[in-house]
Parts: sequence; C-alpha cells; structure tokens
Amino acid sequence: MTSLLVIVPDRLSDLVAKGEITARYYNPGDLFDEVHILMTNNDKPDRKQIQKTVGRARLYLHNLPLPSVIATFGWQPFMLKKWVASGIQMAKEIQPSLLRAYGNSVNGFLAAQIKQQLKIPLVVSLHTNPDVDIRGCISWRSDWILYLMYKRMVWFEKETLKNADIVLPVYESIRGYAIDHGAKQVKVCYNVVNPDFLYPKKTYFLQTPPRIISVGRQFDQKNPDNLIRAVALLPDVELTLVGDGPCHKYLEQVARECKVQDRVIFYNGIPNDQLCQILPDYDLFAVHIESWGISKAVIEALLAGLPIIHNKRKGEPVHEFNESIICLVENTVDGYHDALKKMLTDHTYREHLARNGYSHAEALWSPEKTEAEYVTVYQDLLSGKKSSS
Repeated sequence: MTSLLVIVPDRLSDLVAKGEITARYYNPGDLFDEVHILMTNNDKPDRKQIQKTVGRARLYLHNLPLPSVIATFGWQPFMLKKWVASGIQMAKEIQPSLLRAYGNSVNGFLAAQIKQQLKIPLVVSLHTNPDVDIRGCISWRSDWILYLMYKRMVWFEKETLKNADIVLPVYESIRGYAIDHGAKQVKVCYNVVNPDFLYPKKTYFLQTPPRIISVGRQFDQKNPDNLIRAVALLPDVELTLVGDGPCHKYLEQVARECKVQDRVIFYNGIPNDQLCQILPDYDLFAVHIESWGISKAVIEALLAGLPIIHNKRKGEPVHEFNESIICLVENTVDGYHDALKKMLTDHTYREHLARNGYSHAEALWSPEKTEAEYVTVYQDLLSGKKSSS
C-alpha cells in the first residue's frame, strides 16, 4: 500500500469556498492508496469537498498549527524545534511512502526535517518566485518589519530546496531561482488544471453583445481597471469579472464612474467546474497579471479555445507567452481598447489566434499531459529512479 504525506500552508476551506477544487490535485493518476494532508494551521475543511482532490485514495486530514510569529521571534528555527518534533512524530505514525510540500516556506522546512529524519523521498513544488513575487514587491521603507521577515525566510527556502529530491517549478521562470537557492534536481511541471470540464469552443461567431471574461484575484498585481475603462469606450460590449480581493470595491467604483455598471458583471467567485464549463460561452478572455509566469486561469482559457488579451508584464517577459498564441498589450486603456477593437472587428485574426492558442496549450498543458508528468516523477522516486530534468 502506498501513502503520500502532503504538507501545505493553505487553508483548504478557503479553496473550497472559492470553488478552487481540482480532481486528483493531491493524488495525480490515483497513484496512492492513502493521502494524508497536513495543514500548518487550524483549518477544518469539509472532508467530502476535499476528497475530490485525492481521487479514490483514502483521505486523512491533519493539523499542526505554526506557533505565532511573535512567540517564536519571527519563526526563529531554534524556537520551532518543538513544533518540528511534533511533525516528525506525526510522520512516523503515518509512515508515508513519499513527501510532498507545496512551496518552500516553513511548511517546506518541516518537510525537509522529516525527510532527513525518516529518509523519505521529498518532492517540493514551487508556485512563485519569492525573490520576485514576494521580496521584490516589498520595500524597506513601506513595511520594514515584513521586509525583514521575508528576508529571513530565505533560510527556510534554501533549507527546503537543498533537501528536496526533486523541485518542480510550475513555470519556467522559477527554474533559475530554484537552482540558485540549492535545488539539486529541477523539472518544470505546469499546474494541473480541471481534467473533467474543459472543452474548446465550437464556433467563433461573435455574440450580440460580444462577451468578454476576466478571471483572477483582484489586487494591485492583477488589477483590471484599464480593461474596464477600455470596455467603456466600446459600445454594446459586455465584460464579466470573476474574482475577489482588495481591489474589488475599487473596480466596482470604476465601473460606476465609467457609467458601464450595466455592462460590467461582477462575480466574487464561480466554482471551477462551473467556470470551465461556461468559458467557451464567451467570445474573449482579457486579463491584467504582473506575475512572471502563466496563470492557471490563462491556461484554462487557452484550453477552452478563447482568444486572449494579456498585458506585457513589467520587467522580463513571461517565458510561455508569444504573439502567435496571445495578444500582448501595454497595461493602458489604449492598449486594451486597441486590442479589443481589433479582436471584435477582425474575425480571421480572432479565430486564428484562438485556434493557435488551443493547439499550443493542448500540446503542453492539457490536464492529461501535466497529470501524467507528476505521476512519472512520483513513480521514479518510489522506484528509486531519477526523473529527467
């Protein structure tokens, strides 16, 4: 019998509430008979909802809340010894065949300590580049306490990566960070998206009115206000925004200021299964994201056969993007307006872009392909083989 111990910092009940539950996400290919999910918090998610993420495996949920930052003087390693010892004891009782850590923060550090003590293979996936997405977004002057704390987190990150048997960045731009911080073996494995409800569009004739959808958490790095202002310049175009966050009320105010509140529809969230089913009903997907990688929302839109408008990020471009699959624009009102106008008036361009994007995504990021890659990595470690990077 094979068992997997997954160590996550997330509150899984939040993912359930947002509908971000993907089949077999924690048990690709139904490879494991048992999956133990250890949360480094006190969250108590609905077991029935989480079962979907482990497929046919028997699911066990565990909690090991991190001590407070203040009580441990900013999570000083010597102050975490008791907490780490409790985690190691839990792992001894579980006796997993494999360890998996999502991210290389303190939860990754715990996984590394378990690996050292019990000699269990460890897989670490990286979903951000902390040097860019975290430390790169915080300045000393604006929040020096948080800045110092994230600077200190580098120690946990390095400790996790150097102990991992394999590190799996979910997009190409994280590879260099992983290598620079001590990872011995690195293989880019893209996020597995919805395996059951993603189907491509069947027709590219515009609806009346044309329908645009934008999906993503609404905060400074994903603020689509310029998209709303661009839609306001185009008559009889409908925009649907799916997501919530600190910018949500601001975006509603922008829609009112532009007098398009009747043409801009807000949804705080839509369950992922439902969202994937309705994506082909839209004519266009448009988004603003400054992350240095391709998001799950964009991959889903590509696999739904939607033509996509995406901003050119500040700094180095996203490795996975090119103009043959995505229309890249400046994050300005004019940038989005001109792209939208071209998409809405040039049927050949719109359909050609969408079909190219779908073919490209199907070849690289289809749920079947990405899930199979994770299965191969796990099987190689279980059998003592090394995965090819």
